[in-house]
Amino acid sequence: MNEITRRAVLTRGTMAAAAAYLGASAVQAASQSPRHLGGKFESIDAAMMKAVNDKSVAGAIAMAATQKGMIYEGLFGKANPATGAPMRPDTVFWLLSMTKAITATACMQLVEQGRLKLDDDASKYLPQLAAPKVLVGFDANGQPQLRPAKNTIKVHHLLTHTSGYTYANWSDVISRYETATGLPDIATCENAAFNVPLEFEPGERWQYGISMDWTGKLVEAVSDQSLEVYFRENIFQPLGMKDSGFLIGSEQKRRVATCFSRESDGGLKAMPFEMPQRPEFFMGGGGAFSTPRDYMILLQALLHGGKFNGAQILKPETVAMMMQNQIGDLNVRKMESAAPAYSNSFDQFPDQKHKWGYSFDINTEAGPHGRSAGSVSWAGLLNCYFWIDPVRKVTGSLFTQLLPFYDDRVVALYGDFERGLYGGLA
Repeated sequence: MNEITRRAVLTRGTMAAAAAYLGASAVQAASQSPRHLGGKFESIDAAMMKAVNDKSVAGAIAMAATQKGMIYEGLFGKANPATGAPMRPDTVFWLLSMTKAITATACMQLVEQGRLKLDDDASKYLPQLAAPKVLVGFDANGQPQLRPAKNTIKVHHLLTHTSGYTYANWSDVISRYETATGLPDIATCENAAFNVPLEFEPGERWQYGISMDWTGKLVEAVSDQSLEVYFRENIFQPLGMKDSGFLIGSEQKRRVATCFSRESDGGLKAMPFEMPQRPEFFMGGGGAFSTPRDYMILLQALLHGGKFNGAQILKPETVAMMMQNQIGDLNVRKMESAAPAYSNSFDQFPDQKHKWGYSFDINTEAGPHGRSAGSVSWAGLLNCYFWIDPVRKVTGSLFTQLLPFYDDRVVALYGDFERGLYGGLA
């Protein structure tokens, strides 16, 4: 893959290993004594070690829990091959779109408190959403043609990716719009990025996009706090998530896992990555960092109906609502890549209809690797993944740092992990 230049955010990192190719010495099997706490999971260990040894990944962390607590913790390979630092439970990862689950949690807290309503026009809280425009095409000179939207954008639309806002990574027309107008991409964390038009009428269909970044703005407007402070005071501190946030400290930077790009020959090349640390806005759709242990705390809280470590961050009925179909007869669509350097095309369940909650993908049939029908899941652009199975009462996550998204080798490893987890529980 050619050096990535499309997103300014990806050129702001300072990792010493940025130019180094992954050497053979960096990928000798480096399991940190995986912990099996509630089943037999040797098949997971074997799959993870194989992935490190054959250079599918430089390193990976897999964790899982049931209602009884953590049942698996596997640390494999290197967090930083240049220094030899191994993967650890407190290795720091950039979450990208796994931030959305946190933002949705924050929004639903405000819904519980009666401070905002899902059926309200979002412009009640964010006046800049009062007169959205829809992109209808481009003229002969390549200039975009817009018209006023007929429908209003509801809070519900923002939480379900039915607002009409999409992502340039998975939309040729929005990518073309950004190029034609010089509009910055949302990943730059510049407020001007919100000036992008809608791709379709609110409520017309599901299509992944910047809706959760708007939701982050909504949380800030209603709470009168920055997202950084709101998350810390209302989610991270109550749950004991001490290594999560948007603004990363110096000590945490030293624990960041090196990011890689998959080369055309299948190899890995280290590359710089850091989300903007002087952002114009905190990116509720993808700007946060965390650690595997921290993120598993959040997943366990959701698995437990909003309660963990003695803190009740959501009511059980709210969590249940978040995990139910909230898009009616609409279906989650395959995300066709418009930026191959960043993402492959993505569809978690290509052979079945799947729905969307607040704010999770929902498989309506049993998954191919063990999860129950009605499980919820999502992922982050750097090939991090999670799911929550409310039927079997199990949650799992896989952490890597690698572009492009939905890498076939990591996806296969994710499947091995899920299959091995359910097999071990059985």
